[in-house]
Amino acid sequence: MIKRLIIALVLLVVVCGGIVGFNIFRDNAIQQFFANMPVASVTVATAKVEPAPWTPGIETIGTVNASQGVDLTVEQAGIIKDINFAANQRVKQGDVLIQLDDTVQQADLAASKTQAALDQQSLDRAIELQRRGVGSEVALDAARATASTSASQVQKLQAVLDQKQLRAPFNGTIGIPKVDDGQYLAPGTIVATLQDLDTMRADFSVPEQQLGSLKMGQPVAFGVTADDMAFKGSVVGIDPKVDPQSRLVSVRAEITNPEGKLSPGQFVRVRVELPREDGVLAVPQTALTTSLYGDYVYVVRPAEAKPAAEGAAAPAAAAAAPADASAAPAEAKAEPALTVAQVFVKVGRRSEGRVEIIEGVKAGDELVIAGQNRLTNGTPVKVDNTVSPVTSADAKAAAK
Repeated sequence: MIKRLIIALVLLVVVCGGIVGFNIFRDNAIQQFFANMPVASVTVATAKVEPAPWTPGIETIGTVNASQGVDLTVEQAGIIKDINFAANQRVKQGDVLIQLDDTVQQADLAASKTQAALDQQSLDRAIELQRRGVGSEVALDAARATASTSASQVQKLQAVLDQKQLRAPFNGTIGIPKVDDGQYLAPGTIVATLQDLDTMRADFSVPEQQLGSLKMGQPVAFGVTADDMAFKGSVVGIDPKVDPQSRLVSVRAEITNPEGKLSPGQFVRVRVELPREDGVLAVPQTALTTSLYGDYVYVVRPAEAKPAAEGAAAPAAAAAAPADASAAPAEAKAEPALTVAQVFVKVGRRSEGRVEIIEGVKAGDELVIAGQNRLTNGTPVKVDNTVSPVTSADAKAAAK
């Protein structure tokens, strides 16, 4: 009985020892496998840090208006006789746009002119009689007053007659007619809008902290989107007062609009260009990653040399394998191993898709600008700049 118990106990110890030994062997094998398993390289796009010209700017939004624009109306009431314009027609200053019925005023003016001519003849006779010495001073003064009154009456009726016409106050493009022939038109009724679209103005606001950077005549770029600032202008007005509610300063700029692509009331993006600076370290904004610990970038650097123990295995493997004449040149031309290092930086201004780096990197560093979401400190990488997110932006910058 004791013998059987000893044998069972020995078998139990052997089985337990085998299980424990197998688990230790398995864990060690797994650890060695993951320790020696090569890490796959991550393909990224990069850009070098180089000192370059920097054109800072103040970016905001604004509203476009015509440099001259009015809603046209008449001064006198009347029936519309003629409408001498069509929608979107170019008109010149002084063109008659609306003609009201002026038959009565024409008749009154003709009668007044006749009376004025008669009074002028009476004045001429009174002057001649006075010259001959048979006329009195009182008769001459009365004739002169009557002639002057008649002339003034003619001017008054002529002015009333002119008010029966609506003329263009300046050159511009007229809008859609809001009246019809034969309609009774009262003063204050809007006939159409007239806008000078050749020269536009944009009103926008900037923060009070940037008021000192503004000056009259400063160049300004405008566009419907931030990537297309096709319209150019200059600052023509700066409000000397800061709005105490919004802490913003109102600014006005003029825009050249020769093709008429901008319309009054349109929303535009505005960029006030500040003086150019040279030698600024600026990188694409895609290279910058923001976290709770600060802003950082990934710098591409050569990988560190492998330990000698791992390196010794390579010659042995090469000796065991047959030599391949074509493999040697291919390995000789292989690209050097690269890794990335996470570097925290201090950033400055941002403009046109680029950000200024004040501290953390230096000229010549190669930064990752695409593919950071798969990177950690020390990850091996492979550079492929055939598709870069900043290629188009750099091309536009070079065009400027």
